[in-house]
Formats: sequence, structure tokens, C-alpha cells
Amino acid sequence: MTGDNQDKRGERIRITAVVAPQHGGARLDQVAAELFSDFSRSRLQKWIRSGQLTVNGRKAKSTYKVTMGETLLLDAEAEQEGRVEPQDLPLDLIHADDDILVVNKPAGLVVHPAAGNPDGTLQNALLFFDPAMDSLPRSGIVHRLDKDTSGVMVVARSLRAHTALVRQLQERTMSRVYRAVALGDLVAGGRVDAPIGRHPVDRKRMAVVPSGRPAVTHYRVLERFDGATYVEVSLETGRTHQIRVHMAKLGYPLAGDRQYGRRKPAKAGLSDDQWSALTSFPRQALHAIKLVLQHPASGEEMRFEAPLPEDFLKLLQSLQGNSPEPG
Repeated sequence: MTGDNQDKRGERIRITAVVAPQHGGARLDQVAAELFSDFSRSRLQKWIRSGQLTVNGRKAKSTYKVTMGETLLLDAEAEQEGRVEPQDLPLDLIHADDDILVVNKPAGLVVHPAAGNPDGTLQNALLFFDPAMDSLPRSGIVHRLDKDTSGVMVVARSLRAHTALVRQLQERTMSRVYRAVALGDLVAGGRVDAPIGRHPVDRKRMAVVPSGRPAVTHYRVLERFDGATYVEVSLETGRTHQIRVHMAKLGYPLAGDRQYGRRKPAKAGLSDDQWSALTSFPRQALHAIKLVLQHPASGEEMRFEAPLPEDFLKLLQSLQGNSPEPG
């Protein structure tokens, strides 16, 4: 990396991960990219070469074929992976202290810069709010919501918080609960246990594939409508597009999901207004409503909620047969 990146240095990252059965026999750098997804492949390869990413405490080559049960230890100097400029953007804070920030992310906001979204992201807003977060991996972002998914997120504000929150995510002790509107008539709740990985043909999409990473989703019915169901969904794992992929796999894609859903819902039983509300909903009808975690410093269990946004509420009102209030 060149000096233009202006990396911040001094603190250390220390994260461990155990090789799961589906990763046995894969290259170390490939598995590391899956298990330490906050960091780029090139950065991880650099740490492998320098011995800052080890296997069972020993230095290994990037091409080393890992075995199920082996422990990867990332013990490296913290570095910002690229220059992300602070931007004065709205930031809806639910909670703030020295270790964590909890934000209510609106639909349409990208979490961090990527191809097609070089700025105007949550990460840009975080760096304006607290420039010191530039020293943390991804400016403290430890989990993500899709651009068009709204709701509650936690962000690390210190290195100890980053380490603790990543561990909670890996150990599945952080609880994340969502609300969604699915197309179709779900009879009852259930559990989906199906591995998720890149689609074998369309690399921009995710899919249920045998070689994917373990993914477990729980769902329960909150309210039934003709042709749609209001559901609560909770995650054991946090794979990319997990809820959207699993619900589509069940045959009940989320309303508004153009990537994984049907183009139009069935019209039978719906009024013209209800059918219009479903077909015109501009994003996937998915909202992260609740987050439960242990505070990285105190160990106290903390619960945070983000109320349903206006567009989601109007969709529910329409499906319930109520007329949304003007404005």
C-alpha cells in the first residue's frame, strides 16, 4: 500500500477463529478471507507472510491446506485499509459511550464505501462524528446491513470493543431480530439451516450452496394477510443477504426484493390498493428491529431497538386494510 492511504497504527487486532468442517482442505488465504471478512484478501495475505496470521500458533504459507478444528490467530497491528474521508452526514444515534455506538440506519444508506458507492456511507458519517475511529478496522464496523435494509446496528468505538463484538458474532451470542413482510401465505414459523455462498453463475448474488458457510435463520408469523405474511426473523449467523436468501429458498421471498423475489405477488384476495402497495414497495421489506449484546467493557446485557420506519408502517397499514394517514 502506498503512503497515500495514511494508515493509522499503534493498536493491535487479536482475533481467533476455528476452521469449520466445510473449510477443511481449502487454502489458508481463502479461509482467512471468509473468517476475517473485515479485511481484504491482500491484507490478510500480507499478515500470513509476516506471521501475524498463524495456524495453531505456527506460521504457514497462503497455500497451506487447513484442516477442520485448526485455530487461526490474527494478531496484527491495526491499520486502516484505505483512506475514507469524514463527511457531515445525518447519523441517527440510539446509544453512544466510550466503547460502542448504536445507530438506526435508514434504508438507502450504504454501510461502507465500495464499488459504485465511493462515499456518502455510514463509515464516512462515523469518521466525521469521531475521527479517532479511523484507527479501527473498517472504522469500527463489525457487522453490516444491506443498503436497502433499515434498522439497528452496533459499531465499535475502541479496539477492545471491536475484539469483543467480533467474538460475540463468531460465538453467536449477539441476538439480532428483524421484521419482514414475505410474499405468500406462511402457515407457521420454523427454522432454516442451509449453507450460503456465492451463486455459482451470478457472482453478485448469494445462494444456498453445499459449499457455503453455515447459515441458520429462525422465523415466526406475526400477522397473516391475503398473499403476504408479516414475520419476525432472528439470526444465529450473519451471512450476506441471509434472510433474503433463506426466505426465497422457502418460497416466500420478501416484498420489494427485486434481487431474490418474484417480480409481482399473487393478486388473489388483495384489493387494488394492497396489491399496489406490495408491487410498488421500493426496497426489500426488511428492518432490523432489535439487537441484544454484552457491553464490551461492563459485560452488562444491553438491548436496543429501532422503531419501524414510515414506509414499512404504511405497507403494514395497507395490508391490514387501513388507510395510511396523509403525510
